[in-house]
Amino acid sequence: MNRVATESESEFHFELRTCRWAEREWAPDSSDAAVLVARQLGTKRRRWDTIVLECDPDALRHRAKFGEKRLDGDLLHVLRNAPERWTYYRDCLPDPGYPWRYVRESIHEADDRGILETRRNGNRIEIRRTWPYREWVRRIVAIENKPDLDASAARALRPQLEYDVAMALADEVWVATRKTGERIEPALLERLPVEAGILTLDPDSLENEVAWYPRRLDVDGPGTRILERPAGGPRDASPAQFEYVDPEAKSRKRLEIAERAYERGWRSFVDTMRSDCRHFELRSAGQLLPWCAAKGCCQTAVECSSRCSHVEPEPPAWRTRGWPIEGGPGKRAKALLEERRRRRRPEL
Repeated sequence: MNRVATESESEFHFELRTCRWAEREWAPDSSDAAVLVARQLGTKRRRWDTIVLECDPDALRHRAKFGEKRLDGDLLHVLRNAPERWTYYRDCLPDPGYPWRYVRESIHEADDRGILETRRNGNRIEIRRTWPYREWVRRIVAIENKPDLDASAARALRPQLEYDVAMALADEVWVATRKTGERIEPALLERLPVEAGILTLDPDSLENEVAWYPRRLDVDGPGTRILERPAGGPRDASPAQFEYVDPEAKSRKRLEIAERAYERGWRSFVDTMRSDCRHFELRSAGQLLPWCAAKGCCQTAVECSSRCSHVEPEPPAWRTRGWPIEGGPGKRAKALLEERRRRRRPEL
């Protein structure tokens, strides 16, 4: 098997190529929308491979005023309700549903980050917003990457897609799989929820085709969270267990996911790799992809760790070959990816 074939068969490589395709080619609903792409994000019950955010361009630029770090749920609760004039924080913020001391911690954190003003009035803490927090996300699209979607993979994927459809946390759910060129794509013959779209993609050329269009999910309505399914079979008549999720909770979770996507993007894969290893490289074939010179493959974060038998620090002498004195090629690779990630977040 040659090197190119090996590279294409890596699910991780396929995922990075899907992210690149989405960043370049994704056609949002609105012609004036900006697109942000991230990977490996979701909730504690469900993690998506690729996430596409369709954003309001002006609001996205405004979001940069709050910094590149994400705003977690507690910070969002404060910033979205912070008043224009000095007000005692308990008079302006809704009851959070948890002890107020955690709200005070968030207020002090926001103050330290320079995104909220605070002052003391006797024993009271008063707050005033620095900028209004604008809703910058219009739609969230979740993509599950399965380059080799055979019957076994489809059986494993089906419950996850059913969970996504029932929960309706994303506006659309897609499955991206390798383009085969056959008259009928094999993915269409698998038992997948009809609400999920199917995209076929050539990971090398990024040629793509929509094999099945998705159905738009009701993100503004209540969601159904599937907790447990019966095993099935003639002797198992037990019902499935589920619970409803109110629209407000879904809206908050969507915004928290979007904030994490804003912080991480999809090029953050290098943050969990040993980029300071002498065998770590970034290769460009239309996009910068990680490459392990020792193994001869596009390595995953699990493979590129301190437990790898090939890991070997960069020789100090490399830093005299025109690389920055504070780091060798690995440091430069991280800076390069960070610069490209920043380009997708205007005004930062």
